[in-house]
Parts: sequence; C-alpha cells; structure tokens
Amino acid sequence: MLSNPFYRFLILGTALFCVWYGVYEGYLKDHSLLDEWIIHQLSSGADLILNFLGFRTTDFGFVGYHNRVGIEGAPGVMIGAPCDGLVLFALFAVFVIAYPGPWRHRLWFIPAGILLIHGLNILRIVGLTIIISWRREWLSFNHDYTFTILVYAVVLMLWWIWVKRFAPISVRPSQPE
Repeated sequence: MLSNPFYRFLILGTALFCVWYGVYEGYLKDHSLLDEWIIHQLSSGADLILNFLGFRTTDFGFVGYHNRVGIEGAPGVMIGAPCDGLVLFALFAVFVIAYPGPWRHRLWFIPAGILLIHGLNILRIVGLTIIISWRREWLSFNHDYTFTILVYAVVLMLWWIWVKRFAPISVRPSQPE
C-alpha cells in the first residue's frame, strides 16, 4: 500500500501532521516563545512596509511583544497565534515531506516556501491594516475569506510546484491483456 504514492502521501502526511499538531498543542503552544517571535516579526515587517508606503503607524504602548499594527487614527489589527502562519508552515512542510522527491531539494524548498508564506502573511497584515483604516466594516470579510483563500492558494501552488518540478512520479503504462 505504501508503494502507491497517493496512499503513501495520505498516510505519511496525516501521521506527520498529527505528530506536529500533538507537539504544538501539547508543548509548543504553552511553553515556547515561537508564536510570539513570529508575531513580532510579522508586526515589525508590516510596520516597516506601511511606513515605506507613507503611512504613519501607531505605537500601541507595547507590553511584552509587538503584536498589533495600526495606522494613526485607526484601531489597527491584532495578530494572534492562529494567524501567525505557523500551522501553514507545518502544513506546507508536511506536504513536501510526505510526497516523493529528493531530500536535497526538500532542504532548500521547505525553508524557501516558509519564507514566501511568511512574506505573504506580512503583506496580508499590511492589507488588513489599510482596510481597517479605510473601511472598518470590510475587515471581517477580507480577513476570513479574501486573504485566507489567497494564502491557502499560495500554499497549494507551492506544493503543486514541488509535485510537478521536483517530484514527478512515473506512471507505469498498463499491461496489455
């Protein structure tokens, strides 16, 4: 059964994601600064881009780590652990690890994909920050649908690139009867 690439992907991918989920929920979520560090990187990156675009960002009087981004005169957006992209990093890595392909490419493709997803998440936060400063009522829809669909589409596109470019599966021609 594991010789079939489809079943191998399903079984290995499910097992790897369950292990990741167990480690995250059982330990990392409560005993690590990983989420806080990623959130700080997201908010700092979004602030930098907003300032570059000419927006004046708000200092919310941070205590602890920087988890909120806003344009002066607007409420801003708060970045929580569910939106930091960590689960997407794991999902992407599991997709690539579970699918056949050479490890020499996995070693650079996974970090490059995670950096791309992280960069896209920064742009998502920039977009949401601009949206809430212009039309607060549009925030919920864009957060829940527009940007979620966009980010998951990029994750699937990266996996498709992995499948087509780095892990092509040869299909054996059917035997004549």
